[in-house]
Amino acid sequence: MHIDLYVAAAGLIVGFAVGLTGMGGGSLMTPILILLFGVQPIAAVSSDLVASLMMKPFGAAVHLRKHTVNWPLVLWLSAGSVPGALAGVFFLHTRGRGAAVQSSVQVALGIVLLASVTAVGIRWALERGRGDGATRGNNAPQVHAPRTLVIGAVVGFIVGVTSTGSGTLVVVMLLLLYPQLRGSQVVGTDITQAVPMVGAAALGHILFGDFRLGVTLSIVIGSIPGVLIGSSISAGSGTVLLRVALCTTLLVSGLKLLSVPPVGLGAAVLVLLVGLLVRWRVNTRVDAARRCAER
Repeated sequence: MHIDLYVAAAGLIVGFAVGLTGMGGGSLMTPILILLFGVQPIAAVSSDLVASLMMKPFGAAVHLRKHTVNWPLVLWLSAGSVPGALAGVFFLHTRGRGAAVQSSVQVALGIVLLASVTAVGIRWALERGRGDGATRGNNAPQVHAPRTLVIGAVVGFIVGVTSTGSGTLVVVMLLLLYPQLRGSQVVGTDITQAVPMVGAAALGHILFGDFRLGVTLSIVIGSIPGVLIGSSISAGSGTVLLRVALCTTLLVSGLKLLSVPPVGLGAAVLVLLVGLLVRWRVNTRVDAARRCAER
């Protein structure tokens, strides 16, 4: 077993970003392992899943103490996500272990990263429209069991194959399906339901013998202090610029995994930044008009 200090340093940076912004670490760490450290896609997926399993209970414990977990939603999501994650791992390993399978996992990860960028944009728009949601969570929402079960199953399958989506995709789905939930309840419910889902996916990969203990421990050694540092300063910090940087990183990583040429990468980043700039200008004018109307 070898502890890679460079992987640990990457884990520190990813953990800090996760603690500061609440974005999912798998969307960042898995492509870093593949693109920067040359780890085989399946090994990167499985190692990151095991590392996530070791860290997520800490975040869930915080929300349990704050009573920001909606247990009926957790149960229905888990009822779909646990078998979905196991099915994803099983599906992956029925395809074999050759170069073609590694390439397929890389492509699937690239697609999920691009979907995550879109999901982050939707999440920001929904959160801005909702405000802080402080007045929306007085009553427990009525659980839509079949739809919640399907959300869990779909995201669980994606996590089993790519290790990503347990955070961003579930949060967006919950915001759309249960708009009356407070933001803290959405995050707490998502983190708590991710524990059994990631656990099932990690167990499946361990049984198939894919994960690398040294890579996993290297990630954990760096990411735990990173998350703690990022979380400790998140309340008093503006994170808009960092979120934009992370979205740009996800976009570039996703396109790179899909083997998009440099010209395409540059064009996509330019479109993203121009779109964000236009959105920022629109929001600034709307806020200014609102303040004038309130005077």
